[in-house]
Amino acid sequence: MIPLAILEEIIDASGVAPRIEAMLPIGVRRRQLSVRTLLAGMCLALADGRPAHLTRVHRALTSLPACDQLRLGVIAQWKHGPHRLTCRQAERTFGLAADALAKDEPGGLPSADLAGTCDDLLEASVPEKFKDASDSLAVDWTDMETFSRPPPAKGGDCADPEASWGHRKNNLLRSENELFYGYYLSAGIMMREENGPAVPELARRMTLSSCRHDPVRALVPVLTRMPEDGIPLGGILADSGYAHRDAGAWAIPLRAARAQPVQDLHPHDRGPKGTHEGAIISNGNLYCPKTPRALLELGPLTRSATPEEAAAHDARTAELARYKLGRLTRDDADGYHRVACPAAAGKIRCPLRPPSMTLDRDRPEILQPPQHPQACCTQQTVTISPDVLAKTAQKHDYPSAAHRRSYARRTGAERGFATAKDPASNDISRGWCRLMGLAPLMLFTTIISSLN
Repeated sequence: MIPLAILEEIIDASGVAPRIEAMLPIGVRRRQLSVRTLLAGMCLALADGRPAHLTRVHRALTSLPACDQLRLGVIAQWKHGPHRLTCRQAERTFGLAADALAKDEPGGLPSADLAGTCDDLLEASVPEKFKDASDSLAVDWTDMETFSRPPPAKGGDCADPEASWGHRKNNLLRSENELFYGYYLSAGIMMREENGPAVPELARRMTLSSCRHDPVRALVPVLTRMPEDGIPLGGILADSGYAHRDAGAWAIPLRAARAQPVQDLHPHDRGPKGTHEGAIISNGNLYCPKTPRALLELGPLTRSATPEEAAAHDARTAELARYKLGRLTRDDADGYHRVACPAAAGKIRCPLRPPSMTLDRDRPEILQPPQHPQACCTQQTVTISPDVLAKTAQKHDYPSAAHRRSYARRTGAERGFATAKDPASNDISRGWCRLMGLAPLMLFTTIISSLN
């Protein structure tokens, strides 16, 4: 059980309580339950492993010591004497807060006020000593089923029209995917830096979106807001479900925010994919036009690989790296950079670059250079525009050993969702929260993410 004092510190550090309070309408009679006390009750209920029910929030508040109840306004002095908070009052304050944070025309995505509130709550839950410990995030999405029944098959409304049909994978033999009615929960989990010390795997950012929206596109603005808040983005660890989106939906916005993707490539994006100025485009890099085809078609190492197979695979990816055009400059303001022929960089031997033929023979040698060499073979440098490798370029060469070690950190996202869905604690399956709509569900989900 997390002490009440710590929960109050998180709420106060986020600054969301007075901001929400200013958004609520002023009634004839002052509300007994403040937003700050409501958030404290929500934290108490979820920290105690209770489901996200307002009756549990009310019970958590009315179970506090009398001194805390008086301090938080759970017990207030009315003209006829002390009055203890009722469940109806808790419902009233929560309903006002949820309505204020929701969109006027719900569309399945959080409003700017709701997104900012959730960002601030999660950021406040990260201890000060760990805020700068790492700027790497493992991202993923999972299903969040609403308590509402789906709309009738013959048409009509349901209790949660903001939700939508989505699909999720299961571990059953009879089917690979199954349908559910609800939302997609996306999160970014803090992970250690490459070769760095371990850090707590805390949820740094999260969002909720209706299944009618792409969860990848819904998460991008959440991540790109972090540099605006003074939080730098580093390695973004993502699976092929993120990398396979078009570049404008995922890779380009992240690079604009100075993030460095470390991601698995979808099978459709692996291997040679055309040329640029004569160089072969493959796995997010440009390679010499005479690179052996077998090296360009290398795939990721299988999970069941033996140490000997891993060593052989790493040796082949290291050989492939010798054929890669070497980067000479960083991206400029428009995303352009310059590269040079690997022979000019001293990585391989090629007759088209006579000085390279004086290099040691332990380097690969081009025995049959192109009969009609293009720019990558004739020019000193080649300018690469940002759209050439926009989708597949990443921090490490794919599928090298460095990429494999860095990408292995992505499992932190799986562990984060496993904790949230653990039946022994807060099982966020259907019925965990019986409130309808994106705003109520996202508020409770954010609080449980900040406590795990």
